[in-house]
Amino acid sequence: MPDGARLRGGALVLTLPNAITFARLCSVPLAVWLVLRGDMADGFWLFVAAGLSDALDGWLARRGHGSAVGAVLDPMTDKAMLVSMYVTLAAAHVLPFWIAILVVFRDLLIVGGVLALAVLGQAVTIHPLFISKLNTALQIILIACAMLENGYGLRVPHLVDSLVVVVAASTIASGAAYVGKAAVWR
Repeated sequence: MPDGARLRGGALVLTLPNAITFARLCSVPLAVWLVLRGDMADGFWLFVAAGLSDALDGWLARRGHGSAVGAVLDPMTDKAMLVSMYVTLAAAHVLPFWIAILVVFRDLLIVGGVLALAVLGQAVTIHPLFISKLNTALQIILIACAMLENGYGLRVPHLVDSLVVVVAASTIASGAAYVGKAAVWR
């Protein structure tokens, strides 16, 4: 193993899933740039490739190639992509600003809550809740549908508008579930 492949304490850094995740993280600025320049079709395919790479690195990690670094890097990368896409699609007037604000606020609420509990000396281990996994899936579907419609001129009446409402509801439910869980952790 080359020097630098492990952190102090032995945590693996240089693994195939981590390399895939890092490449996905590096694709975030490109995805933002594509959307901002109005190239939704290429942005859509980059978003699809990011999703497929996420599935691949997860599959590899579950087959013994995972690491502590990857356990932190993967969800951080997923959040970077989702939050960036919501903010960028709102800035490009593809999605309403309020849904981007709601998605970002939920993530800040969860991270801020974990940090606040940690500062207060509470050990917090977050396990994704079912509603959170559902929310993430719905958020991904909304981004993909919005980019697909705008990139290729495909219009399914009320699809994106309906997904915005469903994502808003699942985002609120997910945030509330984590806040409720935090009240129990204390």
